[in-house]
Amino acid sequence: MLHKTRGITLSYIRYRESSIIARVYTEAFGLQSYIVNGVRSAKSKTNKIALFQPLTLLDMVVYYRDDRDLHRISEVKTPYPFQHIPFEVAKSGMALFMTEILSKTLKEEAGNPQLFRFLLTSIVYLEEATEHYENLHLAFLLQLATYLGFGPESAQEFDNQLRQRSVPYMADQAMIEALNTLMSQPIYTPVSLTRTQRSDLLDALVSYYRIHFENLGEVKSLAVLREVMG
Repeated sequence: MLHKTRGITLSYIRYRESSIIARVYTEAFGLQSYIVNGVRSAKSKTNKIALFQPLTLLDMVVYYRDDRDLHRISEVKTPYPFQHIPFEVAKSGMALFMTEILSKTLKEEAGNPQLFRFLLTSIVYLEEATEHYENLHLAFLLQLATYLGFGPESAQEFDNQLRQRSVPYMADQAMIEALNTLMSQPIYTPVSLTRTQRSDLLDALVSYYRIHFENLGEVKSLAVLREVMG
């Protein structure tokens, strides 16, 4: 049966000679895999594979059956072509990190409109921001954790969970206030952090995710993100 849904591309792998299998987080059905034929063919008249670059926003008409793991797409387009994320080093580094975290943590194959709206808002903000977005990845991790069911209710709870796992992290009063703002206010809310504070908090947040996702593994984009954003 055909269904309309919005989606966010996470990744794709090559399939056979000219096709791909794309992983897309959809508004209606959660995380889904789609086989897309012919997009890697030299005879393809459109650059449709560009629609399956990380975090691309999609309008889709898809075939869906709940007894299948691999689905097909009838129609797909992007309502919001990126002008900045793929071409600006800082934004592409942040997008790479966000995509890797989502790929490792999104598992649910069911619609979650609230989570989808949060992801959509975060991506649009990353695309459109011209300044003061250097803390987006930190707010994103903290608020994503809430949607995934393990978000801390306060900076104190965050600190306590790290201490219980012997993660070396010392939060002073300024950092506590920054944490509380990052986890409770809109992701575009300005927060004053030094490069060192930002880097330390990023490490602490990745450790926090590892507490809740034992199979998180190495976050390969972390080094790139630290280099471009601090």
